[in-house]
Amino acid sequence: MLSEFSLIDRFFARRAGAARARDDGSLGIGDDCALLAPRPGEMLAISTDMLVEGRHFFTDVDPYALGHKALAVNLSDLAAMGARPQAFTLAFALPQASEDWLAAFSNGLFELAEHYDCALIGGDTTAGPLNLCITVFGSVPPAQALRRDAAQPGDDIWISGTLGDARAGLGVQRGEWSADAADAATFRRALERPEPRVALGLALRGIARAALDLSDGLAGDLLHILERSNLQAQVDVDAVPRSAALRRLPVEVQRRCTLAGGDDYELCFTAPAACRADVQAAGREVNIPLTRIGTMSARQSTAEQPAIRWLDAAGHPLTLTLQGFDHFHAD
Repeated sequence: MLSEFSLIDRFFARRAGAARARDDGSLGIGDDCALLAPRPGEMLAISTDMLVEGRHFFTDVDPYALGHKALAVNLSDLAAMGARPQAFTLAFALPQASEDWLAAFSNGLFELAEHYDCALIGGDTTAGPLNLCITVFGSVPPAQALRRDAAQPGDDIWISGTLGDARAGLGVQRGEWSADAADAATFRRALERPEPRVALGLALRGIARAALDLSDGLAGDLLHILERSNLQAQVDVDAVPRSAALRRLPVEVQRRCTLAGGDDYELCFTAPAACRADVQAAGREVNIPLTRIGTMSARQSTAEQPAIRWLDAAGHPLTLTLQGFDHFHAD
């Protein structure tokens, strides 16, 4: 039977490069603390996410996919800040130490970590209900960080990739709607294997002003930029990018998934209208489609609350009741 330390050594420490100094002078697994320094002239960017069984993933999820997603959702936060990944810690509780499960989970985790040269530098493990917590570290020049409070009136609102497939996949698994086998596979992959837009975040340095990753749905997440930047927004609902698979579902389902679905991990960002060519060039550079969906505007009075005005393609107002994902009141 695996002990705590044999588990760590076999599935995590050896692949992380335990107890050795890295080229930048930092120190990984093997001491009481890891030692980490940002790149010269840059600041550390730090983010933590927790994934809880039954809340963020199903019990029967593929452990390889879960390893990928656990790190991907954290790398997505770095992407939204325009930060380059550097290292991460992993703390988790396991109901049982299954060697097959741990092998698949660690393979999914380290495949993504190695792709982004992001080193595991520490963590903790214990017995308990399945719970995964990763803290990721990156670095970014202070003047190029994509902060939520940096949007300005007149900025365009952009979206990377497509939205809604992950929520569509959750709906299929819950039996809320149906899809053919090919579309269901597309939705499930989006739900279980999100791709962090790290390269895009780096390409947008010096072009975009404000950014965030869409983890809880466009309707809820965009409000965070509006609140921090003290602005309003107009969004063309019909312009929000969606996949061919999602377009085969009913229109009301499409809107629910794209606007309030969550788990997309695409970037939503603002940039000056004068930078449209630069934005598109950044998207081509990293081979990620970018779509302009709306505009930022100033509040008309101090009494006016930050809000999103939803419009159709003709510019007509839509009355939509939308709310992003809430971890304590999830649908």
